Amino acid sequence: MHKLLTIAVLFTLTVGCVPKGKYDDALAERDDLSLRIEAMNGIVADLQSQLAGREGHISQLEQELASTQSGLNELARQLTSKVAEAGELKASVAQMEEALKELEKSRLRSERAMQNYRDFVAKFQAMIDAGTLKVKIIDGQMVVELATDILFPPGAASLSKDGKTAISEVSAVLASITDREYQVAGHTDDVPIHSERFPSNWHLGSARAIAVTDLLIESGLAANRVSAASFAANRPVDTNRTKEGKANNRRIEIIVVPDLSSLPGYSELEKMAEE
Repeated sequence: MHKLLTIAVLFTLTVGCVPKGKYDDALAERDDLSLRIEAMNGIVADLQSQLAGREGHISQLEQELASTQSGLNELARQLTSKVAEAGELKASVAQMEEALKELEKSRLRSERAMQNYRDFVAKFQAMIDAGTLKVKIIDGQMVVELATDILFPPGAASLSKDGKTAISEVSAVLASITDREYQVAGHTDDVPIHSERFPSNWHLGSARAIAVTDLLIESGLAANRVSAASFAANRPVDTNRTKEGKANNRRIEIIVVPDLSSLPGYSELEKMAEE
């Protein structure tokens, strides 16, 4: 009788234990899924950047983002399941909920950025259709681009009649967009200029940027919302080996200055600067 009781106890203990190998496998699979989620998050971030930067591919990128989101949700479901198998369900559910909250915040930021871009383009649609300007995304910033050949005579910084009309129209639109600031940047091709008024391309680019800035202000844009800068020939958007390329590089860019306070981590950076 004593022998049979011993065998029953051993059998019960054996059945009640989770094999260590299975536990380790579950942990390893959980870690692998975590890495895959990080990789998928990277893909999501890259797709969001492309969505903002390609005017003609917004619909396609939205579909790709939705597909990636669906894959991420599936990985999240699998991760939750594996964590439960490893006996850490309670802690992991909290972590998972936090990760999903962050993901939702990222998705909402992306949607807001896309909508802001669409709204911005819509305000300039008439001028875009007329070929007066272009709206682009450059280095994550919204940019209104105008060819200087439309605005200025060659080698000059005095706005032409058509240039004044265009800048006045642009000023009216920019002034209507509240709580945003702008920088006017002058760009030239790589042909050097050495005149009494313009000793270099830097001087020509800055003079043109200031001329545009002055007219923006005269046309109603608040002076504390705009600044001027020159990049001379140092940021070409096309080759300088052709006539057409040089023309593309001669341009005025009106850059929508980003609001850093809306970026993740801004409050921490502000606190660090104060300290």
